[in-house]
Amino acid sequence: MANEVKGAAVDNRWKILEAFMKVHQYRKDALIEILHKAQELFGFLTEDVLLFIANKLDLPKSYVYGVVTFYHFFRLKPQGKHVILLCLGTACYVKGSNKIVEYMKEKYGIDVGMTTSDNLISFMSARCIGACGVAPAAMVDGVLEPYFSVEKLEKKIEEWKKEG
Repeated sequence: MANEVKGAAVDNRWKILEAFMKVHQYRKDALIEILHKAQELFGFLTEDVLLFIANKLDLPKSYVYGVVTFYHFFRLKPQGKHVILLCLGTACYVKGSNKIVEYMKEKYGIDVGMTTSDNLISFMSARCIGACGVAPAAMVDGVLEPYFSVEKLEKKIEEWKKEG
């Protein structure tokens, strides 16, 4: 039951997750929907959450972890307040997305897949976001930013810092 997990007795999210798995009849083919629900409930997928799901669905832990790490929309760490998903596809790379990656390393000390120490920004990448005509492109907090540049990035970050 949910109380197999430390702290589950006082955290209703475990009960909600188990109820969701029950609705799906603990079917292995519902793994992705269950992972989405878990991430919605917990914000990201902790090792405890992955083990709980693996045990309940009678799946190898390595299989569940493999699914989570294969799809970019699952998170194993908390995300920052703002998320930048930078396209590193050929068109975007050729038009300068690599300069944005270098800038984030130099100015903020983070690489793709990392979050700033103040949890303000999570910096992610994708092979392609389907916006080649407006390269380089990024999704910033879920909104397409065409012709993305270091200057546009810095302007966004300054706005976020002012917001507090």
